[in-house]
Amino acid sequence: MKRVFIANFGRENYEWPNCLRRSTVATMNSIETHDYWLAGDREAFIAACMEHERSSRGAVPIKAVASRWFNLMSTIAETSGDIWIHREKNELWWTESLPEPPSFELSEEPTGRGPKPVYVCHKPCKPWSKVSLKGHRLDWNSLHPKARDFLSTEATLQQLSAGYAEYALALVQGEDLTPWHESSLWKEKLAKGKASSVESFSNLQVSAFRMARTAWDTTQNANGQEELRRVKNKDFGFASEEELKLYIEDLFRMQDGLCMLTGIRMQLDRDYDDEELLCSLDRIDSNGHYAPGNLQIVCRFANRWKSDSDNADFMRLINLVRSTAGL
Repeated sequence: MKRVFIANFGRENYEWPNCLRRSTVATMNSIETHDYWLAGDREAFIAACMEHERSSRGAVPIKAVASRWFNLMSTIAETSGDIWIHREKNELWWTESLPEPPSFELSEEPTGRGPKPVYVCHKPCKPWSKVSLKGHRLDWNSLHPKARDFLSTEATLQQLSAGYAEYALALVQGEDLTPWHESSLWKEKLAKGKASSVESFSNLQVSAFRMARTAWDTTQNANGQEELRRVKNKDFGFASEEELKLYIEDLFRMQDGLCMLTGIRMQLDRDYDDEELLCSLDRIDSNGHYAPGNLQIVCRFANRWKSDSDNADFMRLINLVRSTAGL
């Protein structure tokens, strides 16, 4: 079965008009990191990212995030025969990547903290289309609510799991979607969608608010306690709860929605079918503060399993499990 990717193209999706015009998918590296990517030097790439790269809110990427960024350019440059889907307002566009080699062009990123030079990788694809192979328009608002859950992303790109990919392929091919729509899970989602009122906050914003509030409550409850045992330092390293909330949203996008401990795609509030996969805020150094550079977002179960363990040692054990299971 073909791989299916959901993608945005550049900060604030600025490269999308060029992708549409040129029939490509694209991503970019900064001029400080691109040569390291070309050389396959992951460690130097990570170091350069942490020195020179910043998120839309000026956050420095943690090492694990910078490591994931190394793979983004590779995914775009090497894609061939994959289906790519992009949401643009009320339209759903799709294309299929071609085997032709990518091009690398020095350009300027117009968004973020001011224009900066970047190398943009454009990989040739078939012409983008907003209709299925059988001529059906792919309007966002006409999609089943369950399909809208996974056919767009807050992140740079994500590969759909096998079950969702199968649905996406059927959609762009114009095939019968009844087997999915008639399932109990999809019917339940549809019923909830009809029963609920329109809400102004996105699922990510709701999730970020929950995580920020939990961190705030934790720090307030930890300070000023007089106990015989040592109370871990949980100082709040942000000017306000709102600032942390915005930082969490930024961090989620930098992580491409993936758990930093397991690599599993996390689920958001109001849009989950497994509570253990809900996103959860974790301190990398459990003895450190809730502060920029010491936070990562992980699956709820992974946060519980890690508890107060050392981050590096917990990752060592996770990797040991993976290698033993042949993953």
